[in-house]
Amino acid sequence: MTQQPRIIKKYPNRRLYDTETSSYITLADVKKLVLEPVAFKVEDAKTREDLTRAILLQIILEEETAGAPMFSSDMLSQIIRFYGNAMQGMMGSYLEKNIHTFIEMQKRLQDQSRQAYGENPMLNSDAWNEFIKMQGPAMQGLMGSYLEQSANAFMEMQQNLQQQTRNLFGNFPFPNFTGGTPRQSGDAKSPGSPAHDSKNEGGEGKS
Repeated sequence: MTQQPRIIKKYPNRRLYDTETSSYITLADVKKLVLEPVAFKVEDAKTREDLTRAILLQIILEEETAGAPMFSSDMLSQIIRFYGNAMQGMMGSYLEKNIHTFIEMQKRLQDQSRQAYGENPMLNSDAWNEFIKMQGPAMQGLMGSYLEQSANAFMEMQQNLQQQTRNLFGNFPFPNFTGGTPRQSGDAKSPGSPAHDSKNEGGEGKS
């Protein structure tokens, strides 16, 4: 059976109450639950509204302002621009899959470190840090190559979607919409078109 998440209640005074330990806890305690990891759910004590995401965002904000930020201002600006965008859902899925890929790479590094330093490499932080320093350049190169390929695939998918949209709606009489085969207003008319005939008639009348 799937273990039920640990319920943490949030009261109007912003205090968090752990129903399992029957005690009040802090954001630091919630962070420990994330690191352990322990499945939990934060809900409003009165309305039972799910507040888990809001609490996790508060933890991220504290980490980002603690002196070692993970997100640059440019990256945060780019993320903000995707809110309300038609590609917002795809962008969220794209970031989530990349994080999962990064976690898999981390697990492989841990497996390699176990072979080099024993079954419990995390107990020896110095050994683990040394191993990460040794593997750092190779990992950065591998991650950079993966992200570049992933970004190119994402951009190609976006372009394909845009082209499919043009092909789908290009034949509809929407004003100012350019279809798959755009036709500019200045295009020359065919010899048999009315505009061509009237032009010839006007020319004959002048002669």
